[in-house]
Amino acid sequence: MAPPRKRRPGFSRKAQLQIFTGYLLAFTGAFAGLLLLALSYFDPAAFSAVRSIAAEVAAPPARLLTGVRVSTQSSWREVSAYFEAGSKNARLEREVERNRVRLIEARALKQENRELRRLLGLIKQEGRPVATARLINSSASSSRRYATIDVGSRQGVQRSQPVRAQRGLIGRVLETGPNTARVLLLSDAENVVPVRRARDGVVAFSQGRGDGRVDIKLIDIGINPFKVGDVMVTSGNGGVYPPNVPVAIIERLTSDGAIGKLLANPAGTDFVIVQEMYEPELADPDTGTLPPVSVAPASTAPARRAEPAATPAPASEAPLPPGTAADTPRP
Repeated sequence: MAPPRKRRPGFSRKAQLQIFTGYLLAFTGAFAGLLLLALSYFDPAAFSAVRSIAAEVAAPPARLLTGVRVSTQSSWREVSAYFEAGSKNARLEREVERNRVRLIEARALKQENRELRRLLGLIKQEGRPVATARLINSSASSSRRYATIDVGSRQGVQRSQPVRAQRGLIGRVLETGPNTARVLLLSDAENVVPVRRARDGVVAFSQGRGDGRVDIKLIDIGINPFKVGDVMVTSGNGGVYPPNVPVAIIERLTSDGAIGKLLANPAGTDFVIVQEMYEPELADPDTGTLPPVSVAPASTAPARRAEPAATPAPASEAPLPPGTAADTPRP
């Protein structure tokens, strides 16, 4: 008699062992998750240390997978570019003609800004690069937006340092490990960045929406001056992000501002630069030292000292005009 097709697990030790192993792994995973949840709630510092250790362990395989992904994307881009070379060539020639005029205007504006900066005594401090890193992973489905880079405290990376890519700003360093660091992305809801419109300096601030876009909110509520296609850059206010770093381009207007799309997409970014925190200072244009607190008067002529009001003299000592009897000596 042939054995039944669907046998109960009790007839096979292998099936029993597989079921037992499945239950054991599920129980272990649930217990570890509950333990980490309790640790993050009652001891955030210890949970941060555990998370840093996990990031250190996961960094080598993540770096390997990132290299494979980048190589695959590069190969596909090269194949696509081969078939689209003709149309791209014509489009690039038109862009070169337009950009030549813009370059001349930009050089003139740069020279004008240099002269104005010299008159105002404003030193422009651009944060020097601290380290160049590879962005090895970023959150795509969580409500919070984080990324991990493969440099840490051993390379000089510290908390709150800005992180930028070639196309624009990425975020700022939130936590550091020995060889990895956690970055708070611009699209996170708790990341607020002072920005301004690139063409005329309208001041606003951006706040992440959690979906790869940011809310551009005006500081002065009134008539909405934004237009679709406006480019927003950092303003430098607050002393963290350096000024004039591209942030987003406006896609849609709202009642109190606009919604912008980030120019630097972490999912398509391979390498980033960690910079020092931006701290603007006012300084003397000749000596490079900080100016004194007192302000020089506008006029070069010495100021006249205020004279005390004359007190009325007594009647016996009151001055008399010349030629009177008081001026002629008595015999």
